[in-house]
Amino acid sequence: MDKLLHVLNVYGLQVVFVGVLLDQGGLPLPSFSLIVVAAAVAANSGAPLWPLLVVAIAATLIADLAWFAGGRRFGAAMLRAICRVSLSPDSCIGQTQRAYMRWGAPSLIVAKYVPGLAAVATTLAGETGIGVARFALYDGIGAALWAGGGVALGAIFHEAVDDVLNELDRLGNFALLLLAAAILAFVAVKWWQRARFKMRIRMARISPAELATLLQQLTKVVLLDARTPERRQRTGRIPGSINIADADHVAVDPLAEIVVYCDCPNDATAAVVARCLKEKGIYHVRPLAGGLDAWRASGGAVEGAPVA
Repeated sequence: MDKLLHVLNVYGLQVVFVGVLLDQGGLPLPSFSLIVVAAAVAANSGAPLWPLLVVAIAATLIADLAWFAGGRRFGAAMLRAICRVSLSPDSCIGQTQRAYMRWGAPSLIVAKYVPGLAAVATTLAGETGIGVARFALYDGIGAALWAGGGVALGAIFHEAVDDVLNELDRLGNFALLLLAAAILAFVAVKWWQRARFKMRIRMARISPAELATLLQQLTKVVLLDARTPERRQRTGRIPGSINIADADHVAVDPLAEIVVYCDCPNDATAAVVARCLKEKGIYHVRPLAGGLDAWRASGGAVEGAPVA
């Protein structure tokens, strides 16, 4: 523990910068705790706290600008990549996207404090094409609140943090084992939740080609759009589809083929909706494989999309 304190005393700014950069860049590192400890060490030694705040904000903005640029350049593909490696893929859909679509750029102010929203929100900001200056303003405020919270906690409770560090030092290698066990337990729980979620959305999909054939051959095909109204307005919809928000008020023929689509990674939102319908006794329901993007790529008609 003495070595850790020595490193934080001598290289605290560099350690915080790298830790925050990697954490905000996507690695599961406890950078907020690192800021708290570094601030406590600085307070105990009488060192100024503002450099820690500046460094943490700078590292956060650099990482977020990278996500923003990726969203602007690669769009939905970048979001799919985030959720593909996320330990909480369900946080990449549903409420996370709805929160950003509802509040827009101002949601970046609180994104760091909402699990699953930070990287998704910055990527969505790039995908939706907001200006760099507007993004930097709201994201900078959010970064300042997040980093400032860590610095404030470390400064206020520096004596308590010092007591914890001394206790860990007393425990020696056993403390490291406890820390490693806690980290492994956290990752194991997240992977278990991920596996359960993936099992829940595992079901037969319908391909765009199969859907096109159904639309040509059958009259009883019900298309449910599981996306937010904002996404529908921005990217268009498959002709004849019904917004899922209105689905409870639509009389669904039990004999109809029901297809649910979205534009999220792994068709997750559509699969969740399809699973819920199946649990209600509606069995002829399948998610559209690849969602709206795959439908458009296969040459399927899309209405309501803005002209490029």
